[in-house]
Amino acid sequence: MADTNRRPTEEYRPEMDGEIHEKTYDGFVEFTTLSTLVVLCWVLALALGGIKGAWVAAIVYVVLSSVAGAIGAVSRTVAWKAPAAVFGLMILHFLVI
Repeated sequence: MADTNRRPTEEYRPEMDGEIHEKTYDGFVEFTTLSTLVVLCWVLALALGGIKGAWVAAIVYVVLSSVAGAIGAVSRTVAWKAPAAVFGLMILHFLVI
């Protein structure tokens, strides 16, 4: 049962679990950035296939961005840079075709 006798003066204090809270928040922000970049790659792949008709290239880019996202999720040093590189390559491909 929930503790309903909590006093309203009790507030969050950083000495309670501040370090764990910060690590969790940083992980959430990294995951959100990474997944947003991967989804942007997928949307650009749909545009590449639908507008330019390059469906094979779009499929290759979807697979490549998924692999880059997985690598970025595992490695903290690479993180968002892997899908960002794929996104940049896709933009270049989109503009050149």
